[in-house]
Amino acid sequence: MLMTMVPRRGRDFDLFDSFFGGGDFFSPSTGSLMKTDIREKKGEYLIDVDMPGFSKDNIDIQLEDGYLKISAQTHKNVDEKEGERFVRQERFYGSCARSFYVGEDITRDDIKASFNDGILQITLPKKQEPEKLPESKHIEIN
Repeated sequence: MLMTMVPRRGRDFDLFDSFFGGGDFFSPSTGSLMKTDIREKKGEYLIDVDMPGFSKDNIDIQLEDGYLKISAQTHKNVDEKEGERFVRQERFYGSCARSFYVGEDITRDDIKASFNDGILQITLPKKQEPEKLPESKHIEIN
């Protein structure tokens, strides 16, 4: 009877692949991209978006119909050299995007953005909603 302690995945047995292959800790996923914190400060909102591995030139921010749209692309070209092969490669190739409704009162000139150490920080003004007067139920008599 043959017993195996490390499961095979339909390919040749590879100790590194079996060790690094499963679970949330080692498996890359797009769900871990663009984690966002939104803070409220006097008169403004601060949005911090984690974007490790992206460069400022590959990030696009747009404002359209009251939605702030953030998108980014990354391409990592790592070539194998003669006599070596990748046992595991955990690089993200592709694009990701998020959007947030910020209201139609916000303009492009109101938004400020910076990118430092893999964190995109966006600052938006907190627009004051006009105070609503209570609707009168009184009917005028002519």
